[in-house]
Amino acid sequence: MKPAQTDAYALILEAIDMGGFKPGDRLVESDLADRFGVSRTPIREALQRLETQSLLTRDGRSLIVASLDHNQLSELYVVRAELEGLSARLAARHASEEEIQVLIEMVAEDQKYLGNPAVLARANRRFHKQIHLASHNRFLVKQLDLVHRSMALMATTSLAVEGRGEVALAEHSEIVQAIQKRDEDFAETALKRHISMAFVTRLKLDSGAVDAN
Repeated sequence: MKPAQTDAYALILEAIDMGGFKPGDRLVESDLADRFGVSRTPIREALQRLETQSLLTRDGRSLIVASLDHNQLSELYVVRAELEGLSARLAARHASEEEIQVLIEMVAEDQKYLGNPAVLARANRRFHKQIHLASHNRFLVKQLDLVHRSMALMATTSLAVEGRGEVALAEHSEIVQAIQKRDEDFAETALKRHISMAFVTRLKLDSGAVDAN
């Protein structure tokens, strides 16, 4: 794949992931080319690739950022919980002492982001990515990358719900402690429970039972 095409794809994907483009937003080749300083050909190829991956969808002749319906959301969380749980189990088995130290420091560092859901959401992604890498299983990491790419199609983060940030960080701490103790069963259970609680919060958020900040 040519560098320009790779760069265009990565730039658009990052913009979706960071909330620069939200579900329903229309993506126009010329606008994207101007925004990212890339010619229209790699932009076109990147859009085609994102459409193939179901991150973009057609609205007439236009391409828009896709959204997830209730069933897709449920299916995604089921897969995410299983894969994330496996990553925690393998991290408890294979993580180096240095990788565990990084996780410990992440949990402590992320406390300062409470009250800033957007920044906390980015920190949350870094934390989970670190666990994926600590599993030392490249195939699992690849599958989790695909899952987290689809997570970008949510318009808001569950961490925006009042009180969820504090609870999530406490859950992160519990997961890291299990990994540090090499307790594979509890690490897996704790991370799956963490994802389940995030899903419950997401369902409440989507139903209007709770409000985002």
